[in-house]
Amino acid sequence: MNPEAIIECVPNFSEGTDAAKVEKIVAATQVEGVRLLDWSLDTAHNRSIVTLAGSPTGIVEAAVLAAGKAAELIDLTTQNGVHPRIGAADVIPFIPVSGASLADCAVLARQAGLLIWRRYGVPVYFYGAAAARPDRVLLEDVRRGQFEGLRDAALRDATRRPDIGGPELHETAGASAVGARSFLIAYSVHLQQPDIAAARAIARDIRAANGGLHGVKAIAVLANGRAQVSMNVTDFRLTPMRHVHATVQHLAQRHGVLIEEAELIGLIPEAAYEPDSDWVRQISGFDPDGKVLERRLHSPIAWPQH
Repeated sequence: MNPEAIIECVPNFSEGTDAAKVEKIVAATQVEGVRLLDWSLDTAHNRSIVTLAGSPTGIVEAAVLAAGKAAELIDLTTQNGVHPRIGAADVIPFIPVSGASLADCAVLARQAGLLIWRRYGVPVYFYGAAAARPDRVLLEDVRRGQFEGLRDAALRDATRRPDIGGPELHETAGASAVGARSFLIAYSVHLQQPDIAAARAIARDIRAANGGLHGVKAIAVLANGRAQVSMNVTDFRLTPMRHVHATVQHLAQRHGVLIEEAELIGLIPEAAYEPDSDWVRQISGFDPDGKVLERRLHSPIAWPQH
């Protein structure tokens, strides 16, 4: 693998209310050759997302250290899983940015998974392009039943056992889903009304699994008293963001609700950025220098000091 390659890693952690804990996890990722591009707490989902980019060797080490720190600080037996989760470091995807392929990232994911188990005793499921089995390609299949359900299923059912480690999950840190994938855009649209039924109907109609838009996954949540359609757009080239936004707007009208504003969680690639489009205008305080990956690479943010 090209040592000059740039790999993105976007670990998701099952903690979104305790900023001090998340800061410690982010600080643990400070590794030679790795840049911190973004991190945010999502209190509504009790989850945090960190965006890192760097060399193949550095990014694997940063991801493994983050998983170790999360296992030390997050106890899933006391954490409320508003968002589906199986682990303290719930999902750790590797994404090619330049000089690397998806297959290269699958190799890095396998390396990271092995180290997470060896160092910290947290078992690992491989998903996406790194999946070891066809029934584990989709993250939602791996996470079925969440931590509580998987904890029992892994002991009872051989088909639900981790790919590395186990069969029992880590007592408090669960298991991590480690994978490789292409760019994913995490995009949420808030409705003006706290109408969760309307949000569920929009999510159902737009998601690919129900015959909606190609490469769109969607769930409805009630966040801070407002209904929200929370989406992952996995193929922005085939389904551009302007099309996702227009479809949500159309479905909202059909279900008698109004869209308020939208938000992006994490970064978007330059190729997905459409400066004068409605979907960008609807994101409050959108700053392309801070939210477009290629621009952020040139001006990474400072590491939290711990």
